[in-house]
Amino acid sequence: MKTTNSSQLLRIAQVGPLWTSVPPKTYGGAELIVHWLTEELVARGHDVTLFASKDSRTTGQLRAVCEYSLEEAMARGSAYEYEHYAISSLTTAIQESRHFDVIHCHLGYSQIPLAVLSKAPVIFTPHVLPFTDDLWVLKHYRNVCIAAVSHHQAKAISSGSDHEASVVHHGIDFSMYEPATTPGQYLLFLGRMGPQKSPLDAIRIAAASGMPIILAGKPQNADEERYFSREITPLVDGTNVSYVGPVNHQKKNELLRNAAALLFPIQGEEAFGMIMIEAMACGTPVIAIDRASVSEVIDYGKTGFYAKSIDELASFVPQALSLDRNIVREKSMQRFSHKRMVDDYIELYKSLISVDRVKTDKQQALVN
Repeated sequence: MKTTNSSQLLRIAQVGPLWTSVPPKTYGGAELIVHWLTEELVARGHDVTLFASKDSRTTGQLRAVCEYSLEEAMARGSAYEYEHYAISSLTTAIQESRHFDVIHCHLGYSQIPLAVLSKAPVIFTPHVLPFTDDLWVLKHYRNVCIAAVSHHQAKAISSGSDHEASVVHHGIDFSMYEPATTPGQYLLFLGRMGPQKSPLDAIRIAAASGMPIILAGKPQNADEERYFSREITPLVDGTNVSYVGPVNHQKKNELLRNAAALLFPIQGEEAFGMIMIEAMACGTPVIAIDRASVSEVIDYGKTGFYAKSIDELASFVPQALSLDRNIVREKSMQRFSHKRMVDDYIELYKSLISVDRVKTDKQQALVN
């Protein structure tokens, strides 16, 4: 492997998720992060190869893993499982690892063991929290570099496996979000229509605050379909509660900037919650349940509010309306710009390459 010092440009393999294209056509948080990361690295002069589905777009080099994103392939009946394609993608990158200074993999915990076969250092960014099998892998491969997307995720990783993860918070391209300086006349819920995201609690908060709510998103599996039909559909009246379904980036931007506040009453655990910073990029404050990474993302009283119970959240609506939306955007831009994210990853890449070079030199010295 070619050695690299801090002043050199890097040869980087980005191994993206395969569920949707990079960037995604509609929903796909991890794919969007990989897109922004890849494009900014290329803009800075780095040589980046993106391993993704053929329907992806990049100014770097695209290595097509499969003809279509797995979501589309499964809809067509030309694919039924995910892991086969994910393993193939990382394996291909590792086979070519002598051509890279670093491989950055976004496929998940199950691919971690493959890292030991690479001639270049490999860094993993898992975009979800670890479960039992993930923790087993992490425990048995402690030397593989993990970049958690939040301290909440890093804690879940370390407490379950003794694997110490670095933390690189997600960042977004703020130029892609148009802000509004005055609050809108409705509250917004945007996300999966399932019990973990809890659109039902968002409806309850809106009702308690006396404001209408717009719901955007869709159920993504059979359990969420049942939840949506049973709990949400009966409450949609087009006046107090409106449902617009899944939205593309343009429509999402419009809904966010014209909302009074984004409601984020999450009832499950997740690694980050990117919709929170997307709302802030539009100047829209966030009102959320204090769990998972919420307190890491929201600057209380500046970009939004959070509390431990659903009953408390409605009382924050008037305070959210009074926040300066310019400050909401500026404060979040300082912390969650994609340029800051890329700065952090480059620093991590170079430290990993430096460690790998020292290890290689020691091994060579022993041989000699």
